[in-house]
Amino acid sequence: MRVKEQGPGEEVEDRRPLRTFGIVLGVAFGTSVLGLATWFLVAQAPTQGLSLRNQSQAVPSQGAPPANPPAEPLKDFVSAILGDTEDVWREQFRMMKQAYKEPHLVLFTGQIRSGCGIASSALGPTYCPLDEKIYMDLGFFKELEERYHAPGDFARAYVIAHEVGHHVQKLLRIREKERARQLGLSKDQQEELWVRLELQADFFAGVWAHHAHKARHILEPGDVEAVLRLLAEIGDDRLRLDAHGDMDARSMTRCWDRRHGTAQQKVRWFSRGLETGDLSQGGTIDASES
Repeated sequence: MRVKEQGPGEEVEDRRPLRTFGIVLGVAFGTSVLGLATWFLVAQAPTQGLSLRNQSQAVPSQGAPPANPPAEPLKDFVSAILGDTEDVWREQFRMMKQAYKEPHLVLFTGQIRSGCGIASSALGPTYCPLDEKIYMDLGFFKELEERYHAPGDFARAYVIAHEVGHHVQKLLRIREKERARQLGLSKDQQEELWVRLELQADFFAGVWAHHAHKARHILEPGDVEAVLRLLAEIGDDRLRLDAHGDMDARSMTRCWDRRHGTAQQKVRWFSRGLETGDLSQGGTIDASES
């Protein structure tokens, strides 16, 4: 993947603790872990995003950032991709005669308090609609490489673009409309609605990639295939298979932890966004089949 050169921007906020010679400076600020809950099942709006882990994480420490922090390629990469999504979505919103409001991205380690409660590294990157911020621990990229065999830049970029997709849902008032709709739904129907929102974020990630490549030729051979392999690995059916060693199709459709869509669904909707770049093709909510 070709990434445009861009230093850390103001839209990336670094709240990681200061570390000097392996010593963490500061004071720990809590140990509670944010539980997964859908934004439309509670009065408050919790974070929404990719969750691939179940291990507990260390609680971070707070401290003032160093006066002259060293160059960090991953931080610069995150800033560049976030900036690239802004370029694409500004244009898309302009075409809809709307203004795009950029989200901020917060880097943290362990746990951090967000506008939606405590965000945890254990849950992976998340988006909070209340403060319009994406929360990310850069250690998540290491898990992509080691556990899911997705080391490439485009796989990392997909993760960021997916969370930005949730921000787009909020700006287009999709989240608000679906939260109102869920009041009359059963638990199973509410779960299905959650899945469709996640699939739409995958579609929006594909839309970003379509227009970014059209404008700047960001994709290189093997990039798309790497992301499709990743999507297949993190589908709910695949994660359940890894966890239990088998998979029952009927139980899969009713399983409480079915939250992001199956591998086939995720691949299909991301691919549709990537191929068409057309927002009108992303109606996952009302599609006859998710």
